[in-house]
Amino acid sequence: MTASRWLGLATLTVLFATSALAEEATPVGRWTTIDDETKKPKSVIAIYEEGGKLFGKIEKLYREPNEEQNPVCDKCEGTLKNQPIIGMVIMRDLKKDDDEWTGGSILDPANGKTYKCKIAVEDKGKKLKVRGYVGMALLGRTQHWVRAE
Repeated sequence: MTASRWLGLATLTVLFATSALAEEATPVGRWTTIDDETKKPKSVIAIYEEGGKLFGKIEKLYREPNEEQNPVCDKCEGTLKNQPIIGMVIMRDLKKDDDEWTGGSILDPANGKTYKCKIAVEDKGKKLKVRGYVGMALLGRTQHWVRAE
């Protein structure tokens, strides 16, 4: 095999390996949310796929010793009212849309409000950009979650 063919084959191998790694960057898994004000871990969310859509469930809360360790969603409405926050599905119905997952919703148990949601994996799968908004995506708030160990 000539040197130029060998170099071409090596280049193709690297390109395919790089694209395979990019495809592996999935939001499915466990994510640590970070408090906007204190910058401390707030919770762990388990994102899973069901029926071609993504959902997220609160798996763990990081609480101070003087706080209720198993709080309920007293500000939620409907069937979620006064339900335990741990185990609650707060992210629903996100569908793959190019390099994002869109079209779903996210619940903020702190205020009981539900927002439209879109997410995108960043930093080679180590971070998750989570955007909650009302109406247009421009009118909202973005958080960055980190992949849980």
